Amino acid sequence: IVSEILRLNEDPNVQGLALDLPESLYSSKVLNAVKPEKDVDGLSSVNLGLLVHGDVNDCLVPPTVCAVMELLEDIGGKTVLLVGARGAQGAALQSVLQRQGAAVLSCRWEAPQLQSQLRHADVVVFGSRKPDDVPVSWIKPGATIISCARDLLSEKRNYGQQNNPAAEKTVGSLAVAMRMQNMVKNMERWIQAQQYRKWDLHCLKLQPLSPVPSDIEISRAQSPKAVDVLAKEIGLLTDEIEIYGQTKAKVRLSLLERLKDQPDGKYVLVAGITPTPLGEGKSTVTVGLVQALTAHLNINSFACLRQPSQGPTFGVKGGAAGGGYAQVIPMEEFNLHLTGDIHAITAANNLLAAAIDARILHENTQSDKSLYNRLVPVVNGVRGFSAIQLARLRRLGINKTDPEALTEEEISKFVRLDIDPSTITWQRVVDTNDRFLRRITVGQANTEKGFVRQAQFDIAVASEIMAILALTTSLQDMKERLGKMVVANDKKGEPVTAEDLGVTGALAVLMKDAIKPTLMQTLEGTPVFVHAGPFANIAHGNSSVLADKIALKLVGEKGFVVTEAGFGADIGMEKFFNIKCRASGLVPSVVVLVATVRALKMHGGGPNVTAGAPLKKEYTEENLQLVADGCCNLQKQIQITQLFGVPVVVALNVFKTDSPAEVDLVCKIAKESGAFDAVPCNHWSAGGRGAVKLAQAVEKAANQKNSFKYLYSLELPIVEKIRIIAQKVYGAQDIELSPTAQSQVDRYTRQGFGNLPICMAKTHLSLSHQPERKGVPTGFILPISDVRASIGAGFIYPLVGTMSTMPGLPTRPCFYDIDLDPVTEQVKGLF
Repeated sequence: IVSEILRLNEDPNVQGLALDLPESLYSSKVLNAVKPEKDVDGLSSVNLGLLVHGDVNDCLVPPTVCAVMELLEDIGGKTVLLVGARGAQGAALQSVLQRQGAAVLSCRWEAPQLQSQLRHADVVVFGSRKPDDVPVSWIKPGATIISCARDLLSEKRNYGQQNNPAAEKTVGSLAVAMRMQNMVKNMERWIQAQQYRKWDLHCLKLQPLSPVPSDIEISRAQSPKAVDVLAKEIGLLTDEIEIYGQTKAKVRLSLLERLKDQPDGKYVLVAGITPTPLGEGKSTVTVGLVQALTAHLNINSFACLRQPSQGPTFGVKGGAAGGGYAQVIPMEEFNLHLTGDIHAITAANNLLAAAIDARILHENTQSDKSLYNRLVPVVNGVRGFSAIQLARLRRLGINKTDPEALTEEEISKFVRLDIDPSTITWQRVVDTNDRFLRRITVGQANTEKGFVRQAQFDIAVASEIMAILALTTSLQDMKERLGKMVVANDKKGEPVTAEDLGVTGALAVLMKDAIKPTLMQTLEGTPVFVHAGPFANIAHGNSSVLADKIALKLVGEKGFVVTEAGFGADIGMEKFFNIKCRASGLVPSVVVLVATVRALKMHGGGPNVTAGAPLKKEYTEENLQLVADGCCNLQKQIQITQLFGVPVVVALNVFKTDSPAEVDLVCKIAKESGAFDAVPCNHWSAGGRGAVKLAQAVEKAANQKNSFKYLYSLELPIVEKIRIIAQKVYGAQDIELSPTAQSQVDRYTRQGFGNLPICMAKTHLSLSHQPERKGVPTGFILPISDVRASIGAGFIYPLVGTMSTMPGLPTRPCFYDIDLDPVTEQVKGLF
């Protein structure tokens, strides 16, 4: 019985459970197995506790108790005797009767004082069948008698009427009616719960210290809310979350269907100027902004961030949870593994890579007949095509479903992919910075029979599957995108896809949990979605469409969703608008452009900055001329934003070495250059309170006229789309395609992929292709060394100059400082 109850508890199509069992089976174990929200009998400990405490609006009163109260008139001051009413039913009766002003006594049938108590009671309620040896004459004349023995609920027998038909009332039919009423109430509650609910968010208090401790010390000093509490506060239902530990939960996509009629909130993008190697605090601004909006201005807001790769976490950049008093917590869980999405991507990516090489090997070493027999085997005497094989037959124009009906020519077409090894573009991945995997040789074992080829590893977040995760809009859409991924060409020059290899379904299975965004929280207890993590220089550099869409529904029409684009506005923001917004159909309300004085000094001609090395005096002492010279990069990024017709607010991330005059100068130049506003921010040292002025500026800017537009039409030729980005965004004089790049453009155009958007793979350290050229380079020719296609993700990506898709470790990586305390199990050294 308990197993069946537990099964029905998890069935989303069942909104209420009523138990109709023999008396002996009504144990607390059975009653408490029913989810309180599905307990129409109102007998679980949770429902009973609410009833006893007087929270009648939050619980369901047991039907039998309702029926008793319906039969009784005014009982204030009367004595009510409950006889044989045990357990949850008796406790519920006693509680409700006392609340109505009755003096309630309880007695067992075999109690010696039963006769005396029956003689003085104004109302007698039989909780179980009256024994024959208890005469009705014991009962006080004129007393009201109600029998609610359990077997009377279904009216199989009516003992009451046999004993005293004139005086005794039974609750049978009435209790059944009350149970039906409870079912209706339960359904009404369920329907109400499906509607959008106002947030009831309890923010966490911050007590910033000075000097500011390390990020991990700050994170550990704050006690996060349990994630199920956070989920309830922001209107998520219990069956819409899958909890991972105490502080993380996956959110199911069913929420989008539930809230499909709910208007979206405002959509804010955080981008930046061209960064230094240190990063300039976009994640910190993103977190500080939502902390200010929600914890200090009482405006619903959600941060949507990318999941960090473990490559930079153990390499040189460190974590990506924000910093100081504006970060996602627990930061070690955010930066390490999270809920395993990147591992799922790695597994799916490498399964496909293995399938490619294995297929080439088997085709090289087997006849058509042998291949066919192995690809379509006889199982239990029956031979049949799998669903994905039938789909391949249809694509080949073979409309047959019987494996025995194919001709030799059709069998050959079916079993031979004829992959040209020199055209394979699908690489294996690992989520570690490992420079020695940039070029490898596979197939050297004797078992691979001489099939040797040059290959490489990419970092996991560079996988097309990561880009698909970030751009997909549903499970079905993801499955279709996975199937469309082009991994190579055949020897006739036609594309070979994951669908052709028969691996689409398996990839979708590996990704079925990764598609759900992960819910976490900021230091001030405001909600955060962490989902997907493509780099912005070698991919499109934005968190997922699904996280944004779910968050936009949850915040409500007046709320804000703040998401971040990787690197400078010329890189992540351009791709956000031209790729992500096309995929999602969402329109941004405002752009927050992050700048720092020290980065602007570098663009103004300051000395190079090396991560981990002390800053030179140009960056720690006031130098207004250097700042003014460097503001050309800020002005250029504002102009790039204006190309898309979206209002821009500049957030100046303030460091302790910045002088007030430098800060004022940057804000003045930003406003003169077309920014809606420019605001100094101190959230790193003060939390959300330090970004209140930024939040107010963003709120005002979001109400401005928005004339959002894409930079280019998809109908333009591939080369022309590349040229528009190069000239209008980067400021290039023109582009120059290598013969390889031109050949690939011609091939993709011929294959029907010419109408896809462009995702430039380019250095993030300069507007040009040369990392050392700071400020606003001009007059350069942008070299396109190669052009590749991510057909599943839905974009063409040109490679500008020499771009590596596998980072390397520096001389002193971050891992020197990362350690684990074996006693407390606490992580040390993350930043």
